[in-house]
Amino acid sequence: MFEALTTSTAIVALAEIGDKTQLLAIVLATRFKKPVPIVLGVLFATLANHFLAAFLGATAASFLDGMWFRFAVAVGFVAMGLWTLVPDTFDDDDAPKPSRYGPFLTTLVAFFIVEMGDKTQIATIALGARFNDALAVTAGTTLGMMIANVPAVFLGQALIKRVPLDVVRMIAAALLVATGVWLFIQTLGIW
Repeated sequence: MFEALTTSTAIVALAEIGDKTQLLAIVLATRFKKPVPIVLGVLFATLANHFLAAFLGATAASFLDGMWFRFAVAVGFVAMGLWTLVPDTFDDDDAPKPSRYGPFLTTLVAFFIVEMGDKTQIATIALGARFNDALAVTAGTTLGMMIANVPAVFLGQALIKRVPLDVVRMIAAALLVATGVWLFIQTLGIW
């Protein structure tokens, strides 16, 4: 459980930096100027989205457990690592406009929807399959999302300007690829 929690936290915290959902969090913070409801919206959207993703991965792993499935998960980690090297963009026009629903509900819905099919959600599915522990993976990926997004909400553009996104993307990519290679080696029984 500890390995699932720590690995999930590290992978998602690094993969989220510069991701479109982090950019969305910054845009929402700029528009609403109320960071606490935005942070809570991110938290609850992530819990819901990542629990479903981790549960899907863990369920698939329990039904499809076998050498070929583990190889597929390993290849998935390598592919996500390569995908992480591609910077995300988020147009200000794509962000939800301030609405009558307020910052919490707007953030909750927007963040949940934008996270669908995002690399951190795909990583959560793979982590759920790898560790077969939806709760530990959800806790870890949610913690990773909060590590990356809370400072972004409070510090916004100033943080993005100071963090070398290319270096962070390379570290996240290396971590994902290393996880895939490690899983591949384990599946082969070499180590």
